[in-house]
Amino acid sequence: MKVRQPIIAVLAHVDHGKTTLLDKIRDTAIAAKEAGGITQEIGATVVPREVIESICGEELKKLGVKLTIPGLLFIDTPGHEAFTNLRKRGGSISDLAILLIDVTAGIQPQTIESIEILKMNKVPFVIGLNKIDLLPGWEPNENMCFKGTIEKQAKDVQLELDKRLYDIVGKMYELGFNCERFDRVDDFTKQIVIIPISAKTGEGIPELLLFISGLTQKYMANKLEIDESKPGRGTILEVKEVKGMGTTIDVIIYDGVIRKGDTIVVGGRDKPIITKVRALLQPKPLQEIRDIKRQFEHVDEVVASAGVKIIAPGLEDAVAGSTVCVASERVDEIVDEVASEMRAMEVETDKNGIIVKTNSLGSLEALIHLLGKYNIPIRRASVGNVTKRDVVEAESVEEFNHYLGVIFAFNTKVLDEARDEAEEAGIKIFETDVIYKLVEEYEKWKEEEKKREIEELLKSNLYPVKIEILRGYVFRKSKPAIVGVEVLDGILKSPLPIMNENGRRVGKIKSIQKEGENVEKAEKGERVAVSIEGVTIGRQIKEGDILYANIPLKQIPELEEEVEHKELLEEIKIVKKKHKLMEERT
Repeated sequence: MKVRQPIIAVLAHVDHGKTTLLDKIRDTAIAAKEAGGITQEIGATVVPREVIESICGEELKKLGVKLTIPGLLFIDTPGHEAFTNLRKRGGSISDLAILLIDVTAGIQPQTIESIEILKMNKVPFVIGLNKIDLLPGWEPNENMCFKGTIEKQAKDVQLELDKRLYDIVGKMYELGFNCERFDRVDDFTKQIVIIPISAKTGEGIPELLLFISGLTQKYMANKLEIDESKPGRGTILEVKEVKGMGTTIDVIIYDGVIRKGDTIVVGGRDKPIITKVRALLQPKPLQEIRDIKRQFEHVDEVVASAGVKIIAPGLEDAVAGSTVCVASERVDEIVDEVASEMRAMEVETDKNGIIVKTNSLGSLEALIHLLGKYNIPIRRASVGNVTKRDVVEAESVEEFNHYLGVIFAFNTKVLDEARDEAEEAGIKIFETDVIYKLVEEYEKWKEEEKKREIEELLKSNLYPVKIEILRGYVFRKSKPAIVGVEVLDGILKSPLPIMNENGRRVGKIKSIQKEGENVEKAEKGERVAVSIEGVTIGRQIKEGDILYANIPLKQIPELEEEVEHKELLEEIKIVKKKHKLMEERT
């Protein structure tokens, strides 16, 4: 049975050198072209066996290793964990992953998140300890194997590398992994290999390619066997409009074979798309599938694993991240399967939460996962442009929760009518093509909004206070009522809406006087005269009554962060909830 090339994912924290590593291998310059300097779409690169043998020649001879795999198919994933989920149903596309860690920065938040995703999907990985050329005193040796270049370094540089490497070994142990430098590993089935490299100078890359090839060849031989007669299956990387070709899809075929003329079922925006393959185009080896400036080769068939551009009619509504299945037979069954997969990825709930729109199924899955991690509830999440309907739905949420009545738009368009509606209704839309910034910008906006609202709240004198109407100190019964009060807790300011012990609103304090003079505030223990509009003494309130600042329930948590009177705020909250319960019962 034929053996396919292993699919290798490259993961890391932002700026730890993923694309630079592949650029060094394929001698291209993808990294310089990407939004924010971060890979935003998932690319695929084939490195044939001959190239691996050329780069690793001496090391292969020393170890007596003969390569039997046809090559390596690299998938270059974006930096944030949210993009590491290019998946097939029931598992990960990747056979093995390279986790890059910057030796000068160590393990970062997205490194940990990438590790968690690898663990969750049970994907084996090796660690590329990148940027060794930035260590103080390092003398670079272009494209040399690590064993050769480390021997040429000064002793203090070798010690510095070991110190940083074993810091990472310790942190990985805390995360549940036993790691060791590749040339010190005792058991490859129990220890994770760390290979020091420089994606910039090429140092250590021979060992990196050697270990990836060797580990997949030795431990995944059965998994790599493929049946070329089996109908092909793949995942859409990107949907593209290409001049002279129309709408095309870039696909990773991970199983079986796809041929020109095959009927295929593709995940669509509203429903599965059934179409016929007009042409299959493959980039030449070492050429990145996203680079449309270089010529593609027309082929009659593509066997897993491989990246391919598919030309077929009716692909305008195809969704990136969804499945592509060859369906010459069992078409209805496969249509149902693809439709089920698309439905499973969408979220629609009755609860208050944010609206999420993305450009692809992979991005959608990623964002749902990310928001769950940050405990941000979702009202609805789907693939597509932001429409007026999305804004109207966000408005309905905003009425109940200002901080959730927002829209996340990742790498997708906001239609003009939706933008107009959002501006008119004051609905915030977060737009970016760098996914991790969505949550960052949202959290920053929330903080700023809370500060602004609290400032307005405090300016409005809506400050926690508890007062008692003193017996024998009623100076006027109404229009406005003027009475003497004692501040039992908190700070009394005016104007201030007030409520009784049952949580019922009983007017507003308009002014405060002490010893015949108007004052701005009165503190705990002070006795002052207040004017209250909207009440008559003996009806709504009477001597001896306890009154509270009438603070809306939703604003109490905001005040709790800013003011000292936490116990009083809790008391006010209980009073408000009691009133709400009584209203619900009636």
